[in-house]
Amino acid sequence: MKAVVTAQGPDMASKVDPRFGRARFFLVVDTETGEFTAHDNVQNLDAPQGAGIQAARNVVGLGVDAVVTGNVGPKAFTTLQAGNIKTYIGATGSVSHAVQQLKAGQLECAGKPNVEGHWV
Repeated sequence: MKAVVTAQGPDMASKVDPRFGRARFFLVVDTETGEFTAHDNVQNLDAPQGAGIQAARNVVGLGVDAVVTGNVGPKAFTTLQAGNIKTYIGATGSVSHAVQQLKAGQLECAGKPNVEGHWV
């Protein structure tokens, strides 16, 4: 499976960023091989609005199966759903730990957003 993990830095030792739309990086991780690529999300860090939607569109374009993050708002969630991407929330610790949580079935597959829009 290919999953995006929201991250505060560009490597697997980085902490999971609890914010989806305003995460500093998106790490695309192949959960089978452990290979990853880092994608900068700088354009959405200080966006006055629409960060979640734009970030979700970018993630859909990466061709992944899932998103692993701490929290996701309503507009981003809807955009991810439209792209057939499962969203797993509640991830903590490092990116590598979050991938282990995902593989072990320890993360909640969200059926709805878990924060309101404009969560900072």
